[in-house]
Amino acid sequence: MLADIVPPVVAVAEVLGDLPDVLLFPEEEAAIAKAVDKRRREFAAVRGCARDALGRLGWPAVPIVPGHGGAPQWPDGVVGSMTHCAGYAASAVARVQDVLALGVDAEPHDALPDGVLDLVSLTEERGMLTALASDAPGVCWDKLLFSAKESVYKAWFPLTKRWLGFEQAAIAVDPEHGTFTARLLVAGPVLDGRPLTEFAGRWLVRAGLVLTATAVLPDR
Repeated sequence: MLADIVPPVVAVAEVLGDLPDVLLFPEEEAAIAKAVDKRRREFAAVRGCARDALGRLGWPAVPIVPGHGGAPQWPDGVVGSMTHCAGYAASAVARVQDVLALGVDAEPHDALPDGVLDLVSLTEERGMLTALASDAPGVCWDKLLFSAKESVYKAWFPLTKRWLGFEQAAIAVDPEHGTFTARLLVAGPVLDGRPLTEFAGRWLVRAGLVLTATAVLPDR
């Protein structure tokens, strides 16, 4: 599923349900030592996916431990992103010469809990969601908005080492083409000599999930 919304240069591995028998490196075991069983299973499953995806790029299995801000630490020469939710885990990776930043996210396809939308959205976004719900009521657009912001943050943080609040990027969703853009409302990093002012991404709804992905490609 995830492979359908990332660029062809991105390697993806995903699993529906648990991924049994994932052997963790000692560094990973140390990072998860105090976690409850559910968190351990999620941690292991998504790292199993990450190692599968890295293998498709020709990288050997390596430990992937949380670093600053909890972001996964990828091998030199690789950008990547992980995601998991109930019953699903996935990872996407690419070579740094092919992709400058990458973020993916998966969420259950259901509505946000009461009160959450106001905390994670802008006035203009809520207006967009109202119009989308009227035109295409079969999609939980509020959850898609949330997921898009999560994928944007996962691409943003490794570039800047700075928090990006929900109110600091404005999402516009294209329901016809399965795409979205995130217009940054704060100064972004300079990449390839140009300031980054927005992220572009794709989304889909399938198998009870909302999936979003964003990738920043080099300026060829």
